[in-house]
Amino acid sequence: MDFSNQVAIVTGSSNGIGAEAALGIARHGGKVVVNYASNKQAGEDIVAQCKELGGDAIAVGADVSEDANCKLLVDAAMDQWGQLDIVVNNAGTTKFMNHDDLDGLDKTDFEQIYALNLIAPYQMIKQARPHMKKSSAPSVVNISSVAGVRGIGSSIAYAASKGALNTATMSLARALGKDKIRVNAVCPGFVGTDWFLNAFGEKVFNQISDDVKAITPMDQVAGAKDITGPILFFASRFSQHVTGQLLVVDGGMLLGMPAN
Repeated sequence: MDFSNQVAIVTGSSNGIGAEAALGIARHGGKVVVNYASNKQAGEDIVAQCKELGGDAIAVGADVSEDANCKLLVDAAMDQWGQLDIVVNNAGTTKFMNHDDLDGLDKTDFEQIYALNLIAPYQMIKQARPHMKKSSAPSVVNISSVAGVRGIGSSIAYAASKGALNTATMSLARALGKDKIRVNAVCPGFVGTDWFLNAFGEKVFNQISDDVKAITPMDQVAGAKDITGPILFFASRFSQHVTGQLLVVDGGMLLGMPAN
């Protein structure tokens, strides 16, 4: 795998899945715009690691739910390296709420979740498209979720936003095919990152991990690094004839879940 002479933007890449994706691209010679929302030091730490791995990187703070900030990221890539080949739309958010608690979500919750999980990827692609059209191997990778495949996950709003992202992935793949821009999505299952640990605390986090293992044929919980390979596959020339696809990466978790 080779990302030398390629430039990528990875949103939400100061930690977790996004950070591992940025490091993976850099490890194979790529140049990366590392995006953080508020933790500048975390973003700069990932930049330093990218450089240690032999790639190049810059950190840009931006809330990608705002269209102007998506343009800011694209402009940063173009100003630094003069090209843009890959966009990994990883930034996301949720509100943890039992699905049967319909009073637990309101209009504002849906709007905030959709803004980052659906609208932000669309805006990033819109801003990146004019430059990616000039690339010899342009690729967009949306980080979705099994929540959007089976209607499960942290809340109904989250599941709905990822289901919408999956549909948008297919629509955009069709629309951008004439530009040779491939658009695919990786749909992880439960991933044992700080996102869940910070939300629930160690005791509940460990219980969730055990419950996931119990229904997963591979009897294991993924870490952020386990999602990196599929992301890099879609981003790379190895998948140059693949577009509009949704790849579930869950260790077989959905196979172990009840059908209803």
